[in-house]
Amino acid sequence: MVTLVRHRWMTVAGVETFYCEAGREDAPVLLLPHGYPCSSYEFRNLMPRLADRWRLIAPDFPGAGYSGTPVDFDYSFDGYAAWLEAFVDAMHVDRFVLYLHDFGSPIGARLAIKDPHRVAGLIIQNGDIPYEDALGPKYADIEATWTLPRSEMRKVLAEAISEAAFKEEFLNDLPPALADTIPPDLWKLHWSQITPRRKDIAIDLIAGLKENRAWFPEHRKYLQEYRPPTLIVWGPNDHYMPEKSARAYLRDLPDAELHLLGGGHWLLETHLDDVVALIREFLGRVHP
Repeated sequence: MVTLVRHRWMTVAGVETFYCEAGREDAPVLLLPHGYPCSSYEFRNLMPRLADRWRLIAPDFPGAGYSGTPVDFDYSFDGYAAWLEAFVDAMHVDRFVLYLHDFGSPIGARLAIKDPHRVAGLIIQNGDIPYEDALGPKYADIEATWTLPRSEMRKVLAEAISEAAFKEEFLNDLPPALADTIPPDLWKLHWSQITPRRKDIAIDLIAGLKENRAWFPEHRKYLQEYRPPTLIVWGPNDHYMPEKSARAYLRDLPDAELHLLGGGHWLLETHLDDVVALIREFLGRVHP
C-alpha cells in the first residue's frame, strides 16, 4: 500500500511555512532539509517509499518553495539553522535522523552541532562538504568571485541565477542517458517561484559560502567527536561534489557506510530504488 504524503502550512518563528509529511506521528523521524535551487519537492518520491515505518518531514525553507519570504529574516546558513531548530521544536520532534543534501547539509549540520544527542544518525547524499581540498571544479567558479568587489561579485552571481542555470544545476554532470530521466519540472517549477526578492536571497546565500568556510573546522570537530552513525550515498557525476568529496568524509567518519551509485547530484531522481533500499537497511539498524 502506498502511503500518501500530507501537505500542510504552519507558522514557525513568524514565517508562514509549507511542509510535507508522511508516516505515523509516533514513528521515528527522518528530517529532510532540502538543497538549492530546490524545495521539499525533491523528496516527493522518497517519502511514500519509507512512510510505512518512519515519519518523514520535509519543510520548505523561508524564501523557497511555498513558504513565505519575510523581509526581516536572516537568510544565512546560521539563520536557516536557527529556523530549522524552531521548526523541529514546533513539530514536537525530539530525535531524528538527518538527511544532508546540497545546502541542506551545512544547515542541518549546524542543528546537529547545537544538540548532538537529538541526532540518531546522518544520511549524507551529495551534501556540501567541510573539506576545502575535496570540492569539485564548479566551486572554483564560485571562489573566483570572492576576489571581486562586493558589488561586482553580486552582479556576477546574479547572472548565474536564471532558468538556464537552474537547468544546468539539475542536469549537472550526468551522461545523456541519465539526463533524459530528469524531469524539467525541477527547474521550471523552481524558477517560476523566483521573485526579485528571492533572487537577492540566493545571491546572499551563494556569497555566504565564503564566510561558511570558517565554519568547516567546527563541522569536522563534530564528526570526529560524536561519530554519528552515517550512511553516505553518493552520485559521483557531480561537478560540485564528485567522488573525492564523498570519500573525504571517511577522514572523520571511518566507520561510515559509503555507497557510490551511478548517478549525480540528484540521486532521488535517477536511482530512487537503490537509495531507498540503502536507507531502509540503515534506518532499520540505527533508528528502528
